[in-house]
Amino acid sequence: MEIDDTDRRIINALQSGFPVAKRPFAVAAEELGLTEAELIARLAAMKEAGVITRFGPFLDAAAMGGAFCLCAMEIPEDQFEEMTKIVNGFDEVAHNYARDHRLNMWFVLATETPEGIGATASRIEEATGLPVYQFPKLKEFFIGFRVAA
Repeated sequence: MEIDDTDRRIINALQSGFPVAKRPFAVAAEELGLTEAELIARLAAMKEAGVITRFGPFLDAAAMGGAFCLCAMEIPEDQFEEMTKIVNGFDEVAHNYARDHRLNMWFVLATETPEGIGATASRIEEATGLPVYQFPKLKEFFIGFRVAA
């Protein structure tokens, strides 16, 4: 999919925030000079094409009493696709990345309680038969990451 200037404006604008309103897509669309239906259709098309991987809020689990943890696994190459489906099948897996490293699968767990991290990692180990290495956050930094489209 080739993105056009309107898609770029949408990506750039919505990275900075999304309206909190009864009809947030209508408010955002008006600010972009689009109809609500056009904005929703464009976001859906970009997601379907893989231009964007997700559209939704980024919530601070720790501020709400939950937790995040970076995790890694060493997956045999011939089992990688199968294990990815298993790991991604857990609701607590926020996102997952393949890496060229002995620890070739990295993912983030987001749970409702800090205790949920260990419990979920154990459930993933049971489901895959492989160890889950946990790398808890020691210090938080806010970098304000944005990608210009």
